[in-house]
Amino acid sequence: MDGWCREVEASTPEFRVVWDGSVAVVTLPEEIDVTNADEVREQLLTIINQGATVLIADMSRSTFCDSAGITALVRAFRRATESGTKFRLVATGPAVLRVLEITGVDRLIDVYESLSEALGSGAPG
Repeated sequence: MDGWCREVEASTPEFRVVWDGSVAVVTLPEEIDVTNADEVREQLLTIINQGATVLIADMSRSTFCDSAGITALVRAFRRATESGTKFRLVATGPAVLRVLEITGVDRLIDVYESLSEALGSGAPG
C-alpha cells in the first residue's frame, strides 16, 4: 500500500486503521459476533466521524459474521451514507460472503474481492 500516510492505533489489537488522506481502511476481526459487534460498529462510526470520505471495512481475514455483526455493518453503512462517506466492504471468506448474500447486505453495500479493487474505481465484485 504505497503512499499510505498514517496508521492510527485502535483501542484493541483487533482493529488496524490505516489512512491515506481521507480514505480509511480498517481491518476487522476474524470473527464478528455478539461479543464484539458493538465494538466493530463503534470503530467504524469513529472513523466516519473523523471525516473519512471513503471507509473500507476489510473483512478479508474474517471467517465468521453473525446477525449482530451484520447489524453493526448496516448501521455503520447508514451513518456513512448520511455523512456522505462511501462505505465499501472487502470480503473473501465463503461463510462471510454467504451471510452477506442471504441477508441482502451485498445488495446494499458494495462488496469487493480485494483491497486493491476496493481502493480502485472499478465496479464491485
